[in-house]
Parts: sequence; C-alpha cells; structure tokens
Amino acid sequence: MCPKIQPRRRGLRIAAWSLVTVLLAAAGLVGVVLWQNSYAMDEQRVSIRNGGHTLNGVLATPKDGRKHHGLVVYVHGDGPVGATHDDGYKPMWEANAKAGYASLSWDKPGVAGAPGNWLDQSMDDRADEAVAAIAWARARPDVDGDRIGLWGASQAGWVLPKIAAKAPVSFVIAVSPAINWLQQGRYNLLSELRADNASAARTDAAIATSNARLRLLERRATFEEYVRAMGDDAKGMTADRWGFISKNFTADATQDLHALRGIPVLLTLAGHDINVDTADTERVYREVLDAGGALTVKRYPDASHSLLKQSIEQSDRRTTLTALFSPRSLFADGFLDDQRQFLKAPGRAGQATLSVAEGVL
Repeated sequence: MCPKIQPRRRGLRIAAWSLVTVLLAAAGLVGVVLWQNSYAMDEQRVSIRNGGHTLNGVLATPKDGRKHHGLVVYVHGDGPVGATHDDGYKPMWEANAKAGYASLSWDKPGVAGAPGNWLDQSMDDRADEAVAAIAWARARPDVDGDRIGLWGASQAGWVLPKIAAKAPVSFVIAVSPAINWLQQGRYNLLSELRADNASAARTDAAIATSNARLRLLERRATFEEYVRAMGDDAKGMTADRWGFISKNFTADATQDLHALRGIPVLLTLAGHDINVDTADTERVYREVLDAGGALTVKRYPDASHSLLKQSIEQSDRRTTLTALFSPRSLFADGFLDDQRQFLKAPGRAGQATLSVAEGVL
C-alpha cells in the first residue's frame, strides 16, 4: 500500500467532519431564525372594499381558542409601507394577541401590488380608508365591535383623531405622533444638523432653503415651478412627493385631538426622537386630553423615533442581526409589554400617567 494514501484519507475525513460541523451550525442558525420569527398568532390575507378601491390587508388573530376578539387597527406612518411593515409589526401583533386582541393592517395604495398611489392621499383620505376598514371589521362575527381601537405611528398622528371623529373607537395608541407638519419639519431639520455637527453657515443655508420651499408651498407652486426655483436643491424631490407635501403641509392635529377626549389614549414617546418634538407633542396632548382623564403617557429614554433601541438602530448590522435572531428585542425595553398591559384594561390605564423617565405610576 502506498504510504501517502493513509494521510490523504485522514485529511478527507477531517474535511468531511469540518463540512458536517459547518452544515450543522448553519442548520442550527436557520432553526433559531425560524423559531424567533414564529409568532403566537394566526395570520390571513384579507380584502377590504374602500369605495371603488380594494385594501389588501393582513388580519392577525390570537391562538387562544376564543371566537370573539377585540381589534387593533394599524395606521402607518410616512413612506411606502406594506401591511406587515416588513414584519416589523409582528412582535406588536403578538403582544396584542396575548392581550386577547386581533390586529388589522393593510398595504398602502401602490405598495406590494395594491391599487392606487399613497402619495395621492391627504390625511382625510387616510382616515376614510381606516373608517372603511373598521366598518368591514365590525361586520365580522369574530370581532368584538365594542373593543376596536387604533394604533398609529408618526404621520398617523394627523390621521388618528380624524378617524375617531368619523367612527367610534374604544382606545388609541399613538406612537411618536407629531402635532404640526411645519413645526415638525423645522425641528427635524435642526435636529439632523445638530447630530451632524453642522457649521453655522451650513445651518443658515439649510434654513434658507427650507424657507424658500415653504414660500413655494404657500403660493401653491407646481412641481415644475419648484424645480425651476430651487435648482440643485430640488434634487431628491419627485412630482408625486411634491404633490403629497402640497396636500398636507398645513396639517395640525391640535383641534382634531378634541375628538379623542374621553377615549383612553396611550401616548408613547422616545427619548432620542430627532423627527418629532416630543415635548411639544406631550404638551399639546396634555392640554387637550388631560381634562378627560383618559391619557396615559409612556416615555422610553433609550428609544429612537421608531421606538427601537437607539443603540441597535444606529447600526445597520446590529439591526439586521437582531431582526433575524431576536426581533422582539429590537424595541425599547417595556414597549411591547406596556402596550399589552394597556390593552388589557385601557380605561383603567387612563386613570394614571406612567413615566419611565421619572419612575412614577
């Protein structure tokens, strides 16, 4: 026998076992991902008629054996958002299911093959869309019509009270909502400049550009006029987006919030929100709603605008890995549990204001 054959066989065995080890490890990682991204609820695609259009939705229901559940209707923030928000809603839906609530969400018009274009919508259009979804839900035998409420984030702050003015709801969860479109835009601009350590000259130039854009909006300039007036500063803007801003830049929730008086409202605010002035939001919500005694405020000092942990959201790599291996850990500590507890007794929750930052109940 050739003496070289035995070492060669040993090398092949080592390589084979190494490959087996790698494959087992990979299978284990896949198993962890699948397990972590499996949720204690059932999901089904649904179609909802809204006038002459169809909303492509997802209804997530608890696996508790009951035939009758409350319902949380989701109202998206800005952007081309699908029904599951790229599965980002699912940890919240699971928390809702644990509290005995189903969750309903739908693709924005023009997203994931849905008809229409979300950039053609006003805030009233978005509210009408949700009202149609609520009417559809009330007609279902598995939905408790006395326990239908709203969940909405960011831009939804202008939509939630409009919905409540048109359809009865039993509670509202408002996540990082803004009050005034223009004030929010200026706050966001300055916050991003500060975060980028912008010079005084750069800050002045950015404010001047913002003011010029506002003057064009106020005189209802067309997109072509906007492009001619702004020159290089018009880059990144599309005709559809300009149309959307032109429809909605005067949005202000202050007066609309009166529709939420007496309704249990959970207001959740982030400590590192560069999109929304949370101090202004809390001030207005308290001024308008505190008299009704149904406002609960929760603050999350370590959270970003999206209520994710800021330490995770700052890194795309950490965000991706956490979403794969521990998606529930993306959110600020207590965020999911607080919403679950609120849903269990929204009326009683409104009797006290909760503050994570101050440790007060």
